[in-house]
Amino acid sequence: MSVRTRFAPSPTGFLHIGGARTALYNWLYAKKSGGIFVLRVEDTDAARHNEEGLGKILEGLRWLGLTWDEGPDAGGDFGPYYQSERGEIYDRHLARLRESGHVYDDDGAVRFRVPDRDITVHDVICGEVTVNLHEQGSTRWDADLKENVPANPDLVIRRPDGSYIFHFCNVVDDLEMGISHVIRGEDHLSNTPKHLALFEALGAKPPVYAHIPLNLNQNGSKMSKRDQGALIHEYMENGFLPEAVNNYMALLGWSSKDDQEIFTMAELAERFDLDGVNKANSKFDYEKCLWVNGEHLKRLDPADLLERAKPFFAKVGIDADDARLPKAVELTRERAQRLSDMPTLVMSAFSDQITYDPEAVAKVTAKEGLGAVLNALHGALSGVADWTEDGIKHAIHAAAEGLGQKVGAFMLPCRVATMGGTTGPDLMPMLAMMGRDRVLKRLNAFSSTVAG
Repeated sequence: MSVRTRFAPSPTGFLHIGGARTALYNWLYAKKSGGIFVLRVEDTDAARHNEEGLGKILEGLRWLGLTWDEGPDAGGDFGPYYQSERGEIYDRHLARLRESGHVYDDDGAVRFRVPDRDITVHDVICGEVTVNLHEQGSTRWDADLKENVPANPDLVIRRPDGSYIFHFCNVVDDLEMGISHVIRGEDHLSNTPKHLALFEALGAKPPVYAHIPLNLNQNGSKMSKRDQGALIHEYMENGFLPEAVNNYMALLGWSSKDDQEIFTMAELAERFDLDGVNKANSKFDYEKCLWVNGEHLKRLDPADLLERAKPFFAKVGIDADDARLPKAVELTRERAQRLSDMPTLVMSAFSDQITYDPEAVAKVTAKEGLGAVLNALHGALSGVADWTEDGIKHAIHAAAEGLGQKVGAFMLPCRVATMGGTTGPDLMPMLAMMGRDRVLKRLNAFSSTVAG
């Protein structure tokens, strides 16, 4: 069977991480199988349609690299790929159901006769689920009784205004587009018996269904668009790598059955399978996502990392052509978890302003002889002819020997005085990037501050 998967978002807003994960799983399964990944837009609900929202969804998918083989802007043999443009196709299938007696009119609407027997969903992930839709019935709210009361179990597939509902469009589109595997969230599992009944009424073989576990917050609640990490645009704007976000999303419900956690996109496409999808709901962990992104940053080619980091340095006024930038990016590679973290880590080397961490200042001023250490540092560094990492390091060692102290006693005061805190990138490269004048000026300023 030729594999054809699909992602079918509604154009109602930004791309949510739950939808993005669904798109990823469909994309990965199609790529591994040498199949086709289809994007179609479920925009039949005019009241909820948001053209700007659709643009954000498509932008998010493209940023993630989840490009579609068929769909908007890509074309294909099974279009149109907007449900709002497929009315004639739905009309044709409704006519077939009329001819076979599977539908009837009801106050302007059209209802599908729900079969009065068991329907079993054979789901690749969730197993077998059996439902009798007729016995299960449906309910409606009775305003007089103020409670739900039994209602007609037959399914409305076309509204009185002539618009078609999700279930019917979904089935017709999957049938017409030759979708072989429907991989979607477990919250759609309850809809699947209705879809199977419609496929049977249309005389068509249904696709393989695989309902993936839900993605929840740490407290077990459903993620909303307001939760940290919920929207893909948040990752785009805050310095995440798309391949890292895909890596983390893949782990939200799937495992490779070994200890590997960091994957390239090629590795994911090779390793992903539905057998590895968990049955239990996943819990989103922003800190784990940051860690995964940091691991990807460490693995990037230097030239690639530099190009991706440049826009984030530009945001804080550091020119992309600054000769110090390649070194600055490499210095932060091991410490940054996001591209947006990098400028902050080395900003003291580029700015004339410095802010001192009070705890760091208190830590160095608590030690005796700080004034002598700072004076020795200033004297040694002012005489460095070759302002390089090696030249700076040699001078600091010489200053320590001159006072009969270990070099470690000089490093922390030098870091705090020139960088403002006790942590950060390696000290020697940072001093080299700062330049002699800025380093000496900061040593003088810090000496005056602690002396006062």
